[in-house]
Amino acid sequence: MSRRTEELQKTIEAGKRYSIEEAIGLVKQNAKAKFDETVEIHVRLGVDAKKGDQNVRGTVSLPHGTGKSKRVVVVAKGEKVKEAQTAGADEAGDADIVEKISKGWMDFDILVATPDAMRDLTKLAKTLGPKGLMPNPKSGTVTFDIARTVKELKAGRIEFKMDSTAIIHSILGKASFSQDKLVENAKAFLEAIENAKPSTAKGTYVRSVTITSTMGPGVSVVTDSVKK
Repeated sequence: MSRRTEELQKTIEAGKRYSIEEAIGLVKQNAKAKFDETVEIHVRLGVDAKKGDQNVRGTVSLPHGTGKSKRVVVVAKGEKVKEAQTAGADEAGDADIVEKISKGWMDFDILVATPDAMRDLTKLAKTLGPKGLMPNPKSGTVTFDIARTVKELKAGRIEFKMDSTAIIHSILGKASFSQDKLVENAKAFLEAIENAKPSTAKGTYVRSVTITSTMGPGVSVVTDSVKK
């Protein structure tokens, strides 16, 4: 452990769980890198990751965004292409976009498609799938409501998905955000986790919550306010 890490750890009481407000205050206090660190949240769930009916995933629109600009590309047909462009998509098209991707173009963070355009994208599943870029109805990226979806994604709507160890990892914003903004983002994220609770889940749903920054130590958060 480096001297810097040791010094930062001293500001956090071992074994203590803090309120969301206190935790974010400590994370901001300890974000002392020379760049604007990203604030992250890690939620351990009490579900069986091996059971498909207990898979937890969803989307949430963070009230204050993430501080990161996302490149959103849309594959659609007819008037929906213009609708996507008007809503702020970085690029929108039909067969031309599909062709660009088939040739290796991947200059985007999120790919959105209308249902009638998915047939053209299925042949690219082996390319897009492993990178997590294949549009999916469960993540809200296969839709005819293109304008609203693009605006929400550009404003900070994010997707969350539990990993194989039943932990959800996400970002809440930048350390330069005000404490109030980070707290509101955190509460919105945890509410979305609650709403995504599988009906088959038993026992304690949220086992632990940790908030940290890119270079800072993790701070444990009390889960009393999170539904079990």
